[in-house]
Amino acid sequence: MSSENYTRIAEVWIVGLQISEVIRIPLFLFLLILYIIIILGNCLIIYLVLSSSCLHSPMYYFLCNLSFCEVVFTTNLKPVLLLSLLKGGAAMHLTNCIVQCYLCASLAATECFLLAVMSYDRYIAICSPLHYHFTMTLKKCLQLVTYSWIGGFTCMLATLVLIFHLDFCGPHVIDHYFCDFSPLLELSCSDFYFVKTETTFFCFSLTIFPLTFVIGTYVCIIVAILKIPSSTGRQKTFSTCSSHLSVVCTYYGTLISLYVVPHRGLSSTNNKILSLIYTVVTPLFNPIIYSLRNREIRASLHRLFAITGRPFPTLNKDS
Repeated sequence: MSSENYTRIAEVWIVGLQISEVIRIPLFLFLLILYIIIILGNCLIIYLVLSSSCLHSPMYYFLCNLSFCEVVFTTNLKPVLLLSLLKGGAAMHLTNCIVQCYLCASLAATECFLLAVMSYDRYIAICSPLHYHFTMTLKKCLQLVTYSWIGGFTCMLATLVLIFHLDFCGPHVIDHYFCDFSPLLELSCSDFYFVKTETTFFCFSLTIFPLTFVIGTYVCIIVAILKIPSSTGRQKTFSTCSSHLSVVCTYYGTLISLYVVPHRGLSSTNNKILSLIYTVVTPLFNPIIYSLRNREIRASLHRLFAITGRPFPTLNKDS
């Protein structure tokens, strides 16, 4: 399309969640509370891991990075969601929209890598316990975390550059509550077939390959657990990785449903609901199912509340 046939846009309009005015404010307050809980919960995990010497182990080091990833991921998306709820939509500069899209994809990829790293940590701990401290050294942990962060942000750089070279014209409306690849590309008046193909390839690769690795490690873990003679020992060993497995199933399941499996017949409303699962539910439950039911984390919380002079509720089951 020639330049005289369209006007380039500098701003996009985020539609947000299209709901009744009656429940708009209550939903805004509810999501605001969830946002605060997500930030405080994950920041609490980071503080406990950094301040408690008993939590200075590879598993909690990876968990600390996962919590930090959730904090940045949530902060990148939730303000726009809340603003669009409060005002019935939100305006965003096109450059900011593209950057938000890049950050969202990069942080999601980083979390995929971190979840794979955590499954590797559980694999070594259960299948090769005698070699655990020799394998999961501080240097090895730093390398795995560094590769996860650099890999997540580097993989999406090509997509970022390609999108910045596209021309965008009207309409400027994005029927979502944040800037995602598909609705953003629909605003382009350039040929975006190559960009969409490249994006689909990376989304598929960054989801399926780490998930395949996770499945492989858990097959080995389950085989090792079944070799334990006592049922109590099997249950106790499996409980150490059950929380991670539940998060993996939820997170990868929604990512595959959104970005890997074709969903041409999926309405924008259903697409937003699926997106809410991995942008709200997973960051909310990560500190709960990973940490707050963990014995070492609870012990650190008890010490923290003892210092402040406030009672901390006791949970009956360990994970």
